[in-house]
Amino acid sequence: MTTSAAIRPRRSVLYMPGSNARALEKARSLDVDALILDLEDAVAPDAKDLARQQVAEAVAAGGYGHREVVIRVNGAGTPWGEADLEAAIAAGPDAILLPKVSTPADLERAAHKVNAAKAPAGLALWAMMETPLAMLNAREIAAAAANPETRLACFIMGTNDLAKETRARLVPGRAPMRPWLMACVAAARAHGLDIIDGVYNDLSDADGFAAECREGAEMGMDGKTLIHPKQVEACNAAFSPDAAEVAQARKIIAEFEKPENASKGALQVDGRMVERLHAEMGERVVRIADAIAARSAAAAAG
Repeated sequence: MTTSAAIRPRRSVLYMPGSNARALEKARSLDVDALILDLEDAVAPDAKDLARQQVAEAVAAGGYGHREVVIRVNGAGTPWGEADLEAAIAAGPDAILLPKVSTPADLERAAHKVNAAKAPAGLALWAMMETPLAMLNAREIAAAAANPETRLACFIMGTNDLAKETRARLVPGRAPMRPWLMACVAAARAHGLDIIDGVYNDLSDADGFAAECREGAEMGMDGKTLIHPKQVEACNAAFSPDAAEVAQARKIIAEFEKPENASKGALQVDGRMVERLHAEMGERVVRIADAIAARSAAAAAG
């Protein structure tokens, strides 16, 4: 029943300031699934040109191994946006992250430039969901993925900017944010996108961070954006299926794959009634666990 379709873990997605050459080098050795090499919020205006040059050179040089490499550009309406997008396309990362995507048109304008530059088909676009309009238009933005020309693959929740723009408070449990977070999860899932949770700002609060990682996983997020390497280990743990969950998923899949159960829509496993949909849910659990295990094995082998 399991499929062979490729799956890419995106549990830990770490922002790295493009103006910090040492950080760009260190990123090559961190146990993260993805890196966002940032030209936007993490970079001061007088360092934008330097950051663009350093990030383009770092990406072109490679050496990031299994880590998915994403460049976050400045917005189209800024003095740096056009040059950032051109440099990012030329550098050839795995994806380009567009800030403040509020309508499908914002995405489509960038996609047109990427396609006009004849960028490789594997170069994806990710969208920052961080404005009030983005929350109102999440369904329409996600639906743009139906057109492969848009290259849309992932939503990144920008909860700090969203709090700023809406005046909602970032409090433990994020009750004011939950309706927007879940609306974006639903939009992403409806159109086959991954979705990554926002950052946790208090580096001194390990318990609070771990709790918010668990909340994000419970909401259905694929992972979380991070602001410091010290957050990576707890994040990877929270968004990885545990051994018991994987074992149970394998057992359910195996039961439905038995010839005598081929026509059954439900059956008992360990005294619990499960439906075929539970086997389908288990497929992703197994695939993500296998992908994580393969990545760990490769890293251990050097």
